[in-house]
Amino acid sequence: MTSQVSSEAGEALVGEQRSAPATAEHGSAKEVRRLDRVIIRFAGDSGDGMQLTGDRFTSETASFGNDLSTLPNFPAEIRAPAGTLPGVSSFQLHFADHDILTPGDAPDVLVAMNPAALKANIADVPRGGEIIVNTDEFAKRAMQKVGYATSPLEDGSLDAYRVHPVPLTTLTVEALKDFGLSRKEAERSKNMFALGLLSWMYHRPTENTESFLRAKFAKKPEIAEANVTAFRAGWNFGETTEDFAVSYEVAPATSAFPTGTYRNISGNLALSYGLVAASRQADLPLYLGSYPITPASDILHELSKHKNFGVRTFQAEDEIAGIGAALGAAFGGSLAVTTTSGPGVALKSETIGLAVSLELPLLIVDIQRGGPSTGLPTKTEQADLLQAMFGRNGEAPVPIVAPKTPADCFDAALDAARIALTYRTPVMLLSDGYLANGSEPWRIPDTSELPDLTVQFAQGPNHTLADGTEVYWPYKRDPETLARPWAIPGTPGLEHRIGGIEKQDGTGNISYDPANHEFMVRTRQAKIDGITVPDLEVDDPDGADTLVIGWGSTYGPITAAVRRLRAAGEPIAQAHLRHLNPFPKNLGEVLKGYGKVVVPEMNLGQLATLIRARYLVDARSHNQVNGMPFKAEQLAAALQEVIDA
Repeated sequence: MTSQVSSEAGEALVGEQRSAPATAEHGSAKEVRRLDRVIIRFAGDSGDGMQLTGDRFTSETASFGNDLSTLPNFPAEIRAPAGTLPGVSSFQLHFADHDILTPGDAPDVLVAMNPAALKANIADVPRGGEIIVNTDEFAKRAMQKVGYATSPLEDGSLDAYRVHPVPLTTLTVEALKDFGLSRKEAERSKNMFALGLLSWMYHRPTENTESFLRAKFAKKPEIAEANVTAFRAGWNFGETTEDFAVSYEVAPATSAFPTGTYRNISGNLALSYGLVAASRQADLPLYLGSYPITPASDILHELSKHKNFGVRTFQAEDEIAGIGAALGAAFGGSLAVTTTSGPGVALKSETIGLAVSLELPLLIVDIQRGGPSTGLPTKTEQADLLQAMFGRNGEAPVPIVAPKTPADCFDAALDAARIALTYRTPVMLLSDGYLANGSEPWRIPDTSELPDLTVQFAQGPNHTLADGTEVYWPYKRDPETLARPWAIPGTPGLEHRIGGIEKQDGTGNISYDPANHEFMVRTRQAKIDGITVPDLEVDDPDGADTLVIGWGSTYGPITAAVRRLRAAGEPIAQAHLRHLNPFPKNLGEVLKGYGKVVVPEMNLGQLATLIRARYLVDARSHNQVNGMPFKAEQLAAALQEVIDA
């Protein structure tokens, strides 16, 4: 879904909901209140279609022109036990008429499809928040399963909230009685009834959702029309019932975006498009060797759709085979990629070391998740940084690039490809589950804005021996980048040996010479240390004494927390790292310019450890490893404590 925005980027607003005087609009006699932002959370069983419901509401919100940020949250099990707390799936959407950075700390509206969904999420809803409850599911057995001794709808425990009891299942079945569906089949459309109701409440467009449903169920037109009917019934219910006396408007974020064509995009989709764009800009075929793993599998699924762009995808039998095939493709002249998560990086480590030794371009995409071992497959974490930095035997340095938002995954993929191709090295691209599954508006770039990544392959001999013979030396280096030449296998006269044993400088022959080994180790390190990365930019309008520095997906919560503190009159500086190896050359100078340095991370202090070791700065950690992103309010409180200390 794309939309045009024609405005200059405006100053971001930070504030609570606001409402205008009652008006009668859209042909309705009901009151319409204007808000500047809303946070909605859909919650139900993993089989209730909450992710689809959230996706559709998000798509319509994006087409309307709001800024938005999403947080899908679902169980690791394919079908967790119905009606249980571990089986609850939720989708949170924050949308606004101004620039926003996070999916929000607490939902203003909770849609709870059953007792488990209510129990799992009620603690996050602020007093006065709205709760839409599917009363049909609040049977005694279902409530007892999650620990409700009495019905929360009747015992007064929800008196602090604005509760809307709605028999969603009954209303859906009644709306579909003419379709000849079984009750079980009809009940499956209750998520569309809920979507229709919320679409009415917030004046979301409806045409694209109806088109989507007809396309999704094109082979089953009766199911398509049943879902469309349920969706319309939800809308009409909101319009006619007395329980919903107010609807809400959130205007488009006309001042939040530069001029351009926008679409809603998730991190994994943006990363996939970035890889395709990189291959086109490099004029190289894209090869993905991968093994499915949550939360990286979507990249394999997406890239498999783009054979028309010269993309070849290979689903290997395991992680080791996936990266082995990718490294072979790199040797053969492709822009090679392997995608995985933390457990897969562990299995790929030896082949990453081989890529370091062979000095071939290879992108290793790590969509981080909760660990260790299998850990929390569907939850987010930032705990693979030290693994990316050091998780190989021997001295095997690898550049590390980390995107900061879902849309930034596109640019980060291009940046990682630039480094890999220019310096002939494997590159680690560290995203995470929060970025991968979350979404936000993305301005579609013009191809003229993309970097030129074209590569010059070796064409002939590059070295003259003492006797005048011209030969090809596979490890003769570019004096600026220290990159070795890249020769396409089968090119006459450019035959050379590859393998995991140490190479002789220049010739690439096997060498056990101690002095040569030390020279090669130091040269490979110098190549990584010499990679050109931009200087670190610091946002410090007030000459603060405290600097908060982050990396990866902490960008949104950190920036939101900093905005809150500045709005309260507190001076605080902010900087964000995209390049984690090598660090920007001015990082040490920046750090030494502040009396206090705070590093929020979704791990136990991995970047802080690197900063303290490298720059001897007393970097203070603020850590969280609960599988969820930081909340801006809690982070702001933690930063306030540092400022006051």
